[in-house]
Amino acid sequence: MRAWGPRQWVPVISFLVGTITVTTFFTIGVWQRRWIADDGLIVLRTLRNLFAGNGPVFNIGERVEANTSTAWTYLLWFWAEVTDGQLEYVALWVALVLSVSAIPIAMYGSARLHRTRLGGLTGDGWTLLLPFGVILYIALPPARDFATSGLENGLCIFWIAVLWCQLVAWSRRPGRAASRGQQAATLALAFTAGLAPLIRPELTVLGGLVLMLLVLAPNSWWMRIGMVVVAAVLPVGYQIFRMGYYALLVPNPAVAKDASGAKWHQGLLYVANLFGPYVLVLPAVLVILAGVMLVVGRRVAERGDPTSDTAAADTSAADTPEPEQISWRSRLGRWSTALQTPTAVVVTILVAGLIGGVYWIRQGGDFMHGRVLLASLFTLLLPLMVLPVTIPAHVGQAFRRSPATAADGDGDGGPRRRVRLQLAGSAVMGAFWVVTVAWAAVCSQNVLPNAGIDIGRSGIVDERRFYVTNMGNTNPVTAEDYLDYPRMGAMAEWIERYHEEGGVVLPSFNYDEWYIAKLPGDIAPEDRILTVYFLNLGMTSMNAPLDVRVIDQMGLAYPLAAHTERLEDGRIGHDKVLPSEWVVAEAGAYPRKPVLPGYLDEDLVRQAEVALRCPETRDRFDSYEATWTWERFKRNLKESFVWTDYRIEREPEYEILRCGLQMPPRIHPK
Repeated sequence: MRAWGPRQWVPVISFLVGTITVTTFFTIGVWQRRWIADDGLIVLRTLRNLFAGNGPVFNIGERVEANTSTAWTYLLWFWAEVTDGQLEYVALWVALVLSVSAIPIAMYGSARLHRTRLGGLTGDGWTLLLPFGVILYIALPPARDFATSGLENGLCIFWIAVLWCQLVAWSRRPGRAASRGQQAATLALAFTAGLAPLIRPELTVLGGLVLMLLVLAPNSWWMRIGMVVVAAVLPVGYQIFRMGYYALLVPNPAVAKDASGAKWHQGLLYVANLFGPYVLVLPAVLVILAGVMLVVGRRVAERGDPTSDTAAADTSAADTPEPEQISWRSRLGRWSTALQTPTAVVVTILVAGLIGGVYWIRQGGDFMHGRVLLASLFTLLLPLMVLPVTIPAHVGQAFRRSPATAADGDGDGGPRRRVRLQLAGSAVMGAFWVVTVAWAAVCSQNVLPNAGIDIGRSGIVDERRFYVTNMGNTNPVTAEDYLDYPRMGAMAEWIERYHEEGGVVLPSFNYDEWYIAKLPGDIAPEDRILTVYFLNLGMTSMNAPLDVRVIDQMGLAYPLAAHTERLEDGRIGHDKVLPSEWVVAEAGAYPRKPVLPGYLDEDLVRQAEVALRCPETRDRFDSYEATWTWERFKRNLKESFVWTDYRIEREPEYEILRCGLQMPPRIHPK
């Protein structure tokens, strides 16, 4: 084994210094901006119900999956069980550790990729592995904001980083892994890829493409079957449970937000909202140019290297059979072999990242600044998380004309030209790196123009700064911290006041008061349930006892609202708004004034009471409210295909017409 010299240690040391530096800066930035978002508190309500023995539900007696990331829910449940810590801090620390860990893991995968000499400006010299794409990511304020936040962003990039490292390692293994260790590593990669839909449903694109790559690459049929089995065992098993338990094919938020819908214009606004304030197009262009230069430089180096694969292929071209002599099996074998290469891995990752980004643009993005594009951006940056810059060992050769080369007529060509090209490329790469670092130093402190109270016409807001501004708390973490948010303190008082009496608590136009739609006096005490109906589902549910029903107008935890149609001109992420009269009718509150809050319409309440008798809607309620038996499980399995696409009219009058019911007479004729 050849001993390592300075040239072998330079890339290792430069990588370690860069990784430690970048990870340290990111950790500091994340800790300074630590918080738990209102939406990040939603999953904790499910954990409270799990620990209370009520099952994976949001409200007792209602089988509703209010969390998009299944893996995030049960990961937090596991660590909360192990540590017995306060749920908010469990979520904070798990998210922080995963987010920070994803950075060095992704950088290691990129460094290992460049060890394959894929697209590198290679040659005899000193190679520095400089942090590059990773600087772009950690410099973005949203990347640091959502590294904690209680949402699954940290889990997403951690999973992507681990999958990336496994995929790069797989590309370096023999086509047919003979040893048991190599086979186990391949199966582990398939298992990781199979977790995609449990991490986030849209990440199924990345996991599916990776699994397709594994199956189509050279391997035995037994290994292919094994990869499919280990990849499918968890997601398929959970999907069967979801269909039989929740009666849906997807998490309830996917229905509430119409995940298959299209709002292209809003999606483009969302991209501009991320790229504009930070001039993100500048480092993005530099990353693209650096990638092109690496590929071109590598091909130029291969052509001048007689020992390279490309040169060897050229010299054996005369021995290659004519195209018509090549059998289809031979062609298929070559194509399959080409899939287990670094080039195929990079292409797969880039395609998956682009598809993920386009999906969110089509969907319309989100109301939280930058959040849903972070995973796609992270994926696209993976091949260039670190940048290889090779400084030629014999720089003087590029400018010195030796007698030997002059006698041979080499002129300015040959080795000297390659050294010059390598030196020029390294200088350009170094300039790219310097500009990116300078950009990061400036943009990392940028604040959105509408940060704070003003949401703006686009509906997109800097979520963390919005809550920080409204509560006067730099690091809101616990549900108790959110009692300082407008209406929350008053809500807690109204819950305590009407807890035993029951009814529907509705938001008032006055931040210090709420309305109460009371229940009729003939309802038994054990059937008197208090319902809180408010948009901010996380802070509301975590400041309410578990026996208080908490539902929202969007339908994240309320299927009736989730099954309404998406409003074309509604605020993105909030474009389903169920009128309060539906909830008053569904909760059985007294429907007439003066008991009914003054701003509600008695006729709408009466129409909603009739609309709720729609047989299909009643069946949908039964699918998640009726006692969960084996018969109910089997019925839900079949009906989940129907309920996922089921929609009702948000206006009770139109819903009555849709269901063919009898319109009730108006209490107040027009």
